[in-house]
Amino acid sequence: MALGKYTRVDGRRSSSWCSTVTVVVFVALCLVGVWMMTSSSVIPVHNGDEAHETKNEVKEQTDIKEEAANEVGNSNTRQFEDNQGDLPEDATKGDINVSSEDNSNLSEKQDEKFEENPVERSSEDSKTEDKSSETEKKDRKTDDEGSNTENESNSESAENNEDSDETSTKDSDSNESENKFESDDNKKSDTDESEKQSDNSDETTDSRIEEKVEDSDNKESDENSSLKNTNDNTKQQSSNEVFPSGAQSELQDESTTETGSWSTQAAESKNEKESQESSKPAGYNWKLCNVSAGPDFIPCLDNWKAIRNLRSTKHYEHRERHCPEEPPTCVVPVPDGYKRSIEWPRSREKIWYHNVPHTKLAQVKGHQNWVKVTGEYLTFPGGGTQFKHGALHYIDFIQETVPDIAWGKRTRVILDVGCGVASFGGFLFERDVLAMSLAPKDEHEAQVQFALERGIPAISAVMGTKRLPFPGKVFDVVHCARCRVPWHIEGGKLLLELNRVLRPGGFFVWSATPIYQKLPEDVEIWNAMKALTKAICWELVSISKDQVNGVGVAVYKKPSSNECYEQRSKNEPPLCLDSDDPNATWNVKLKACIHKAPVSSTERGSKLPAKWPARLTKVPYWLLSSQVGVYGKPAPEDFTSDYEHWKRVVSKSYLNGLGIQWSNIRNVMDMRSIYGGFAAALKDLNVWVMNVVSIDSPDTLPIIYERGLFGIYHDWCESFSTYPRTYDLLHADHLFSSLKKRCNLAAVVAEADRILRPEGKLIVRDSVEIIEELESMLRSLQWKVRMTYSKDKEGLLCVQKSMWRPKEQEKLEYAII
Repeated sequence: MALGKYTRVDGRRSSSWCSTVTVVVFVALCLVGVWMMTSSSVIPVHNGDEAHETKNEVKEQTDIKEEAANEVGNSNTRQFEDNQGDLPEDATKGDINVSSEDNSNLSEKQDEKFEENPVERSSEDSKTEDKSSETEKKDRKTDDEGSNTENESNSESAENNEDSDETSTKDSDSNESENKFESDDNKKSDTDESEKQSDNSDETTDSRIEEKVEDSDNKESDENSSLKNTNDNTKQQSSNEVFPSGAQSELQDESTTETGSWSTQAAESKNEKESQESSKPAGYNWKLCNVSAGPDFIPCLDNWKAIRNLRSTKHYEHRERHCPEEPPTCVVPVPDGYKRSIEWPRSREKIWYHNVPHTKLAQVKGHQNWVKVTGEYLTFPGGGTQFKHGALHYIDFIQETVPDIAWGKRTRVILDVGCGVASFGGFLFERDVLAMSLAPKDEHEAQVQFALERGIPAISAVMGTKRLPFPGKVFDVVHCARCRVPWHIEGGKLLLELNRVLRPGGFFVWSATPIYQKLPEDVEIWNAMKALTKAICWELVSISKDQVNGVGVAVYKKPSSNECYEQRSKNEPPLCLDSDDPNATWNVKLKACIHKAPVSSTERGSKLPAKWPARLTKVPYWLLSSQVGVYGKPAPEDFTSDYEHWKRVVSKSYLNGLGIQWSNIRNVMDMRSIYGGFAAALKDLNVWVMNVVSIDSPDTLPIIYERGLFGIYHDWCESFSTYPRTYDLLHADHLFSSLKKRCNLAAVVAEADRILRPEGKLIVRDSVEIIEELESMLRSLQWKVRMTYSKDKEGLLCVQKSMWRPKEQEKLEYAII
């Protein structure tokens, strides 16, 4: 270009009216200038060729990527959830994504260098260009030292070349930045198969760069470990995965972008500003809840406005649920000094003091080995009021007294009323027993919160004026150790509630002072209980004394037939009307009546379930082929296919594909359970699952109990009866789409934030529209999006809660004492 320039100048000078001598001298000078410029431009020309070669190399590699992307686009579209092989094969591969095994060998060598660590390569390329520029400057400097004034023109030309190189580098960086922010703007675009075919190779590269950056930002040990495991297992995973691996899918934290057009400075600046404000998108201005309960806020149990307006509290009405008219959309603060919870089983013995900073219970119950303060820990010696010398001895003593209880075989699911810190339920895990521990939020400060922080199932509830949120005839055993419940009063209304939830042939284990002490009050209670249990036909199987703990235990058995009821001389308490559904529990008042035992052999409760663990996978005998299941198949087939589906999803995707380190997971909630298939698929892990059946969903909770799992009814338009920061993982399968028409989704998200521990995970499976809306909300809470995936208008979202809390507060007047 320089030669052309000076040729044009020479032409102009030749047309001037100068003398012949002047023309000759000028021509000679021009020739000298041409020679000087030719010698000084050798290196820049060489660099240009080298850059051209690099460009060709990149083009060859991106062509290979484009072929892979085209193959992805041609993959068959199948059912999103239930079918094996419902993913494009590239979604099951590792960070080096190639859509088929046929291309794996071809792309491996070239992608290994360019694609495997695209961020680092970009940096290296930049360094190479800078090095070339430095070499260029040195050559120019040498030429300048040995040349005369004619080199000023050459220097200007070289500076122009340098500026061009710098501009090229800057434009490249700008384009890379543009692609990144275009990805933010276009996330969740749910690209069709035809759109995937039209995406160019730069798009694929940029998408993977964003995936690597997103993954590398997370420095947690659990994610690093899981990503390593994912990469190690990638080659072994086949194309029939139900969902892609967390850091391996084409559809990750953001969807792919459109590239190939140059951005303007205005667009770049605008995108950068939007990116910096991404933590607070428009429409979601989260605030911190300003309430008297502080970090322990439970909206439906801390509604002091409703509690103050109660007419009476003698039936523990003030401990029952009183939800505010509008559920809160603020988030609950985190206690100062909060740390990640200690892993199970060590958490059963100790927890971080700052996670549940309450010492009152240690002062009141420390001598009974409930809980003690030990430095920065709260320790749990494993005792209780009735088993000061340890729960395991007490558990074994009960089975020795009544061998038919058979922990972990015949008895699998129990209810522990007035559980304290739930040491009884915590040690029953060693006997393969699940205990639903229940206690009110009362003067025994944070007892349920202690239990959950330890990794033991528990809910905040009270036996007051309403039925417990469980179906009828589901618990194998009900246990009460000094639970302070007046079973005998008001016609035995509270004991009859236990009779409702206890399965026919089940046991009631009662350990209390009236059994073994002779104080007047104890004698009075014991006589009243003897009369009541006889009236409701409970058989007193055993009365024995534990010599180690110095307590007495009475064990009763519920009848399996109606024979005793029909032979009573007095119909007191009365039998419930046939229209009284024992499974109807949501805000249903207690009744002092007896529900009949089932008569038909095909009715639930007429037989005991199979022994554990066979009952987990066995179709309940009372599910008939004439019944239509939730998914439209005959009920037994529906049950089996649901279990097979969740086994496939968990094994192929959840365990290895979402970047979750399951050793950090203990307390799990399935927010919309159907048959309990998700929980059943996790049976080999050291976790327990609270199966929640929404009140507007088919009532399948009895099936969940029948297979040896447990759960609860709940309305997600209200807050759940648990303390904040009590679950490690929440799972929501098409929950939010079912709630959108009747609930405030922002309030449901705030509730999920309340009950999930910091660094806890939320897995959502729902429609693409819901996934997009939730992702926006959760990003505004500064949750980390671990993975997004969509196919056939269905999506998967995996996110991780952060420690971030807003500074602005919202005062909830109803929650102020």
